[in-house]
Formats: sequence, C-alpha cells, structure tokens
Amino acid sequence: MKVFFVIWTVLLAAVPVAGAAQQVPSTPAAAQAAGQATSAPAAAPALAAEAAAPNYAGPLDPSRYVIGPEDSLQVTVWNETRFSGMVPVRPDGMISLSLIGDLPAAGLTPMALGADIAQRLKKYVQDPNVTVTVLGVNSQRIFMVGAVAKVGPLMLTPGMTVLQSIVSAGGLTPFANSKHIYILRKVNGKDRKVPFNYKQALKGDDQGVTLHPGDTIIVPEGKL
Repeated sequence: MKVFFVIWTVLLAAVPVAGAAQQVPSTPAAAQAAGQATSAPAAAPALAAEAAAPNYAGPLDPSRYVIGPEDSLQVTVWNETRFSGMVPVRPDGMISLSLIGDLPAAGLTPMALGADIAQRLKKYVQDPNVTVTVLGVNSQRIFMVGAVAKVGPLMLTPGMTVLQSIVSAGGLTPFANSKHIYILRKVNGKDRKVPFNYKQALKGDDQGVTLHPGDTIIVPEGKL
C-alpha cells in the first residue's frame, strides 16, 4: 500500500512537468516567436530611452558652410603638428598660420580653405593633407533691438525669416510699433534700412526679405 501511494505521488508530481514540457516550441519558427515574445518587454525600455534621447544635429557640411568672421576653426595637417591647431577667424576675415602667415578665410568653405592651405604648404611639406573643421559658429548671428522680449544676438539658422527671428526673441512687447519694423544692414560699409511689414508676414507674405549674417532687426516702440 505504501509502495502504491509513493508511485501515485510521483506520477502526480510529474504531470505539471510534462505540461510544461508540452509548452516548449517544437519548431524553430515557434521558438523564434516565443523568443520575440519573451524579449519584447526588455526591448520596450530601450525604445523608450531612445525616444527620450535628444536629437543632435550632425557636423557642418564642409562643402556648403561659408566661414565668417569670429568663427573658430581647427586646422589639421596630417602628420604635421607644427601646422595644426585651433585658429580663430579675425574680424577682418583673416587667419594666421605658422610659416604661411595671414591668409583669407571668411567667404570660403572649409574644403576650399583646406585646399588653399594645402597649396601654400607645398613649399614646406610634401603632399600635405589638410582638413579644416568649424569648431564654433560665431559669424552666423543677427541682433534684435527694441521692443522685443529678448534683446540681443540670435543664431541665424538657414532659411530663418524675420518673423521667425521675432518669435525666437520672445515676440513683440505690448509697446512695439509693428508698422515701423526695419532691418539695419551693412552694404558696402554703409547702413541700409530694409522695411518689414509685420502684419503682412502674419498673413504669410515673406516680402522677399532674406536675413543676412550681421543684420540688426529694429523694433521701435509705439502703438500696435
């Protein structure tokens, strides 16, 4: 009797094990599906973390960006540390390099400047390989003055409109005169006023106004 009871107990204990064994996928496809189902909860936090991660802009395109005054550059000459280093662009648009001296940088792309430096270095280095990287963009700025929430410099992004710059500056104050906004721009060393109609811009009229680096947007005070 005791032997029968022990055998019966062992059989009952084996039933759940057998049931668990039946749940094991019998085909590779089933095993893959089961593996995906099991790993899904673990993947969710990774996706959430990726969605929450900030998006960073890529490096400046060396074939399109135009260097301007007060930009900061990294000039790297392969295997030539004496010619490599961080170089600021002076307000006159020039940079200074060892042995080469002063040379123009403003108005050139990083690739064009690198080719110019390489050509000048041929007197001292055989087949120089030069790379120019923009470390700091300080030339692409405009300035907001007058009846706006935030007075001061703004980074000029590609395609930025006057209306967008006003929004970036926190918008107009209650005392702003939207009818007499204008852009103060240096043209051939002289100041030129470019009028801007705020109300037309709100209706979608860009008025053909394109912002240039160094522009100053003046928002006078008065009634709206």
